[in-house]
Amino acid sequence: MTLISTQTVPLESGRVATEIRLTHAERSNSLTPELLRELAAALGDPVTAEAPYVILSAEGRNFSTGGDVARFRDAVRGGFAIAYAEEVVGMLHDVILQMLRARSIIVTAAQGAVTGGSFGLVAASDAVVLSEDAFLQPYYREVGFAPDGGWTAILPDLIGAKRALGAQLFNTRIEAETARAFGLADWVCSTNDLRDQALAAIRSMDTAAGFDALFQAKALVWDSARLAQIETRLAAEKAAFCERIVLPETLAGVEAFLGQREKTNV
Repeated sequence: MTLISTQTVPLESGRVATEIRLTHAERSNSLTPELLRELAAALGDPVTAEAPYVILSAEGRNFSTGGDVARFRDAVRGGFAIAYAEEVVGMLHDVILQMLRARSIIVTAAQGAVTGGSFGLVAASDAVVLSEDAFLQPYYREVGFAPDGGWTAILPDLIGAKRALGAQLFNTRIEAETARAFGLADWVCSTNDLRDQALAAIRSMDTAAGFDALFQAKALVWDSARLAQIETRLAAEKAAFCERIVLPETLAGVEAFLGQREKTNV
């Protein structure tokens, strides 16, 4: 099964944008090793790497609900929880750094839930369009996981340390308009207009005197010093995640979370 689709979008300037689309809608585009592997490959594809602009979008009701909690439970039960966590969280963090280092301006268009580690895909984007029903929410407190995906490695620099900590303590749901007020999103629109707004954003940037000027601005913001700091913090997130994933209380939290979800879906 293919979990990612890509297409090239020609622009009036003669340049192109590459659209990368998460297509595993039936699983809310959860961040499995298979999806993350395909996403990393799509971002690293020579066509994408040479495209000045990238649109990251998703099919279905939700952009992504983060890691597949049921697969984490199975990994704990099977005795390979640390290996699975290292794989998933490591791949996610590699994708985040890949996006920050990319010689492309990445515009993410997200609808519905952006929860758990999928926040990192938004945080690593250069511009963000959210649908009116979109929201960002950590959910780590609910299952007993340590935060990953940049919730502690990147978010404090974007909205302040106290507010970022509060998101974890209270499992804060950040609605689309609040995300825009916080600077986590640039536009909010209807779900039907998401792609058009992302393309409008790209066309607006594409009127610049030269793409190199845009990329230079990105490279100056995400310079080697800032990237090294983020990489160190992401490594700390992964270490904390792997430490907690094997705790009995974490498994109990996961079981309770999945049980409640099954009741809600009935």
